[in-house]
Amino acid sequence: MPTDRLALGSTRARWLLAVTVLGSGIAFLDSTVVNVALPAIGRELGGGLAEQQWVLDGYLLTLSALLLAGGAAGDRYGRRRVFTGGLVLFTVASLGCGLAPSAHTLIIARLVQGVGAAALVPGSLALIDAGIREEDRGRAVGLWAGMSGVTSALGPFIGGWLVDAVSWRWVFFINLPLAGVALVMTRRLAESSDPTSRERGRFDAVGAVLVTLGLAGVIYALIEGPSRGWRPTTVGAAAVGIAALIAFPLVEARVAAPLLPPGLFRSRQFTGANLTTLAVYAAMGGALFLLALQLQQSLGYSALDAGLATLPTTVIMLLASPRMGAVAQRTGPRLPMTAGPLVAGAGLALMARIVPGAGYPEAVLPAVVVFGIGLSLTVAPLTTTVLASVAERHVGVASGVNNAISRMAGLLAVAVLPLAAGLDAGAGQPLGPGFPRAMYIAAGVAVLGGLVALATVRAAAPVEAHPLPGVYQACQHPCTRTSERPVAASGADGSR
Repeated sequence: MPTDRLALGSTRARWLLAVTVLGSGIAFLDSTVVNVALPAIGRELGGGLAEQQWVLDGYLLTLSALLLAGGAAGDRYGRRRVFTGGLVLFTVASLGCGLAPSAHTLIIARLVQGVGAAALVPGSLALIDAGIREEDRGRAVGLWAGMSGVTSALGPFIGGWLVDAVSWRWVFFINLPLAGVALVMTRRLAESSDPTSRERGRFDAVGAVLVTLGLAGVIYALIEGPSRGWRPTTVGAAAVGIAALIAFPLVEARVAAPLLPPGLFRSRQFTGANLTTLAVYAAMGGALFLLALQLQQSLGYSALDAGLATLPTTVIMLLASPRMGAVAQRTGPRLPMTAGPLVAGAGLALMARIVPGAGYPEAVLPAVVVFGIGLSLTVAPLTTTVLASVAERHVGVASGVNNAISRMAGLLAVAVLPLAAGLDAGAGQPLGPGFPRAMYIAAGVAVLGGLVALATVRAAAPVEAHPLPGVYQACQHPCTRTSERPVAASGADGSR
């Protein structure tokens, strides 16, 4: 291991963490900050539930589909370079979102935002890995994950305040100064890359195209079909999307440097942790999307009030998540990963009581408190389990897969949950009896995640996965073990 990497307590390490948390934080913020702005966007730009879904899912679509590709690009072409490019693209797209004259223009700008975010998230973690010494890397990633989680949870509060105080457009304009600060700060970071990434084969462009096309086709059909009818274009998009998703694993099994090495799923623990991730993040993403609409369109909350209503979840995650990560490292993740989704499911079931006429103390507050406790029990142990369930040389791609699955879960939930609950509200219209149904469905999905963890996750955290010779790919997300591969530069101050 290089001896010039930074100790976590050093000033330069804190600077590195500040840059990466700020850069990736604005990407995570934009996955949740828009929720409370959707009714205001609908009132000004028009459209119904389908347009609101696309404003949120357009961003998640490109972010989810290109997350693995963004990590691979950083390894090949320079992590700071790709991270900086992602910041620039994200900033330009944020400006486009804020100036959008129509719903369709806003959706297009959100798609471009997701492309920039797909470079920011894996790039931030790769920079941490290249700069922080190995014995401190787990804690560094834990701090990054905790701060990023808090950023996501603060989204509804920040969005609500901006919508009420100024305009929904400032939900996007706020990214400009934040990204500007991050861009200036990146100048002090060293460049790093993985020279062996080129030796393992060509960039898997076919895999990136297939997963993007597959998700786009399926999501388009799920959103547009119920609202506009199953026309030939909708059915055709679904067929193309399904065909691309079927072809994706077949291609990945045959390329030299796949975005998603199929052999990773030989580990039962890795597979189980990712299925739990899929369930928990699907329940969370779909429920929070609809809760923001329910509070404003059915209960008459202002955007700020809707954001404040979920603030207890943020506070609980901020206080409890770091502690749960440490507990999971000491005792193993099985118990918190089983109990967490069950508690979160109970919180989601309590949200079914948030109907017109219900008061905040007796209906909203208990639900968001219980939900926050469940998330705090779950999120940090999930990351620990994914990193521990594969051989050390595969931890980068394994954690990248987990992050991509969490984003895809939210993407699918926003498209599927309203359909499953029978929701079809116009802009500003109450959600009606479909909202409680949606919350019960989300609760069931979360509980299923806990049962999967109980059946698949072992009590001990460090579990060695089956070796995967010939298919390792460098960092996609959180921490690539660069001690097993050459790195061009590592010091956060540029020293080497």
